[in-house]
Amino acid sequence: MPIAGGCHCGKIRYQAEGEPLNHSLCHCRDCRRHAGAPMVGWTMYPVAAVKVTQGRPKIYESSTNGRRHFCADCGTGLFYTNAKILPGIIDIQSATYDDPDAVPAQAHIQVAERIRWMERAHELPTFERYP
Repeated sequence: MPIAGGCHCGKIRYQAEGEPLNHSLCHCRDCRRHAGAPMVGWTMYPVAAVKVTQGRPKIYESSTNGRRHFCADCGTGLFYTNAKILPGIIDIQSATYDDPDAVPAQAHIQVAERIRWMERAHELPTFERYP
């Protein structure tokens, strides 16, 4: 199933073809710091399955082999690649899909680095909008 998405300001758009290999919620410190969020959803695809259809992401060397792709205008994180650990794979930040419900998450990963209060976040009160 093709899935499309893009950055917050709309200058970068992408499309992924076929079925994702995996969709995980990452709790590692590196992802949290980069996104400014307690966890980040990542969907893996073969590199050939993902095409940027508009704009050009900026690439940041976030570690020796890790590359984070983002919009230089609005700052939205879009992709992650690591040629050594994940050759031929690209991760898409799944919250950037036009329809984020289209690909349900399958697992939590890097929970050894999870923020402790995230273990029970599902027990917090919920509100449809601002309380």
